[in-house]
Amino acid sequence: MTRQELNTSEYNSFYEGYLSLVPGEVDLASGFTANTKAVLEFFQSILEEKLNYKYAKGKWSIKEVFQHLIDTERVFQFRCFHIARHDKTPLPGFEQNDYIEPSKANNKSKEDLIEEFKAVRLGFVTLIKSLSKEDLQQVGVANGANTSARAFAFINLGHCQHHINITKERYL
Repeated sequence: MTRQELNTSEYNSFYEGYLSLVPGEVDLASGFTANTKAVLEFFQSILEEKLNYKYAKGKWSIKEVFQHLIDTERVFQFRCFHIARHDKTPLPGFEQNDYIEPSKANNKSKEDLIEEFKAVRLGFVTLIKSLSKEDLQQVGVANGANTSARAFAFINLGHCQHHINITKERYL
């Protein structure tokens, strides 16, 4: 199952920017493998003294960006799971900014964040491996829009790449 197989009816157009960062020929298994490596190499390469840097007042630190990736991964994983299990209960949106302060990301070490990312990512990879093609094609409602389980998996990959790109551009 590749990203190019997604139909525009399987996701909110808001996510197109994230999905465009995932090459069309990428399948979920290889996409998660490559993305995991890219995320880990990127955050491991950042010098310790840069991790609390904010490029402007009111913006997140690099640690908070990393925590945001972890938190969003949890949300997208649950959405993927919920929809793949044929649950038709609509899922709410989430306000990403509300998650940052309680996460206390700036009090965590880089190693703690990396460990947390690895654990959450392993959960998502394990979930994807456990789902059938039919499960992944299920469509449910999240944040008021129809979205397939597989779309959330691909969106997650693009979301991570988006924030790596932004961090390179604005922070480093």
